[in-house]
Amino acid sequence: MKNDNPSQDWDLVIKGHTSLFDVKFKDLWHYRDLLVLFVKRDFVSFYKQTVLGPLWFFIQPIFTTIVFSLVFGKLAGISTDGLPKFLFYLSGITAWNYFSDCLTKTSTVFRDNANIFGKVYFPRLIMPLSIVVSNLVRFSVQLLLFIGVMIYFGLQGANFHPTYAIVFFPFLIVLMAFLGLGIGLIITAITTKYKDLSFLVTFGVQLLMYATTVIYPLSAAPEAYKKYIQLNPMTGIIEAFRFAFLGKGEFTAWSIGYSVVFTLIMLFLGIIIFNKTEKNFVDTV
Repeated sequence: MKNDNPSQDWDLVIKGHTSLFDVKFKDLWHYRDLLVLFVKRDFVSFYKQTVLGPLWFFIQPIFTTIVFSLVFGKLAGISTDGLPKFLFYLSGITAWNYFSDCLTKTSTVFRDNANIFGKVYFPRLIMPLSIVVSNLVRFSVQLLLFIGVMIYFGLQGANFHPTYAIVFFPFLIVLMAFLGLGIGLIITAITTKYKDLSFLVTFGVQLLMYATTVIYPLSAAPEAYKKYIQLNPMTGIIEAFRFAFLGKGEFTAWSIGYSVVFTLIMLFLGIIIFNKTEKNFVDTV
């Protein structure tokens, strides 16, 4: 929109044709209040008609951990690096849940919000960002549960201890968020044309979990498969998470470096593809 009156200053200029790399990060800051509103909406709408409400934050990881402890710990006898089985599986589930929630919910952002996107202008990237932030609330609650379990087993004399790597924990959170966001943005852009993909995402994420060190330590993986497991960027993150809090896990500069590079590539591609798709997705969704 061109301003023909030099004395008049526009608050907002919307252009019909922009460059592929023209991502308006400044607009994200301008609409930060909308981001907060979307976060509140996600939290309230999800638990508004539930009986237990936010208690589901605790119930889901506890029951999943119990099942994993019985199936993989007791029946399958998979090693847990000398850690208590419940604590080992809970650590992996806590980290994995945040990543998977960011990915799966971002992967349907176009489909779930088509009505809003088609009626009013705002930076579309606000919506997936609000998903990442709202999931952070759930992750924080589950992290408190994990710390509480740590304290319990610590009082029981279990053999584990936090390490210096715990100072990198905020960095690990950012990596999980950006990795889930980047992959989710790519998937949601593709599903505007190929809707069948949305049905495979949840199933695919579950399969991906078994290719990550959620249910087994990297040290227990067969040498022939270890290099393939390490190609999963979440492997390095979960191993670092366990090493930071429990003193067990393979925490190396290479594994974290690989996760960082992979995450940045996915995030860059995701934002670019999302930016391109959101210009005309209403015609295909």
